[in-house]
Amino acid sequence: MFLKIFKNFSAKRIIKKKLVNSYSDVSDCKIKTVGILIDETDFSEKENLVKALLKSGFQSENITLLAYKNKYKKKEELDYLHFSKKDVSWIGTIDKKEVREFKAKEFDLLIGYFQEKKAPLLLVTHNSKAKFKAGFSNIDKRLFHLMIDIPQEDYAVFVDELVKYLRILNKL
Repeated sequence: MFLKIFKNFSAKRIIKKKLVNSYSDVSDCKIKTVGILIDETDFSEKENLVKALLKSGFQSENITLLAYKNKYKKKEELDYLHFSKKDVSWIGTIDKKEVREFKAKEFDLLIGYFQEKKAPLLLVTHNSKAKFKAGFSNIDKRLFHLMIDIPQEDYAVFVDELVKYLRILNKL
């Protein structure tokens, strides 16, 4: 147990150091591709979130979902990209192939749909090559370009607010 706590502390310390000198440029391009990073430990309605995005005009082939959960069951069959706490190394890297590909993909929009500051989620968000990042306001403000302050359960309101502000910013 102590080793897990130390591993989590180490990963958070590494991300904190990286965020001190972070500067991200905002792109002027229109949003076509969307990456969604979800904390499945706290939010289980990922399908409804994707449906709400589809209703707002996004295309299903342009949406990629990556889910995080503290621990997945061994025999649990999942048909979407996922990772867990065990995939994070001591030095704050995630070596799972699907996560590396997700981080390397240049999404026009990355939605960080999590409200708890968990080191693996912060690492993926910070290291993502996304051009524009949106998420909740209670997470570190240096991670996102657009922050929305609503409860996590209100995914429809989140999507409506996101689309409203993206239109104001002329990104849709």
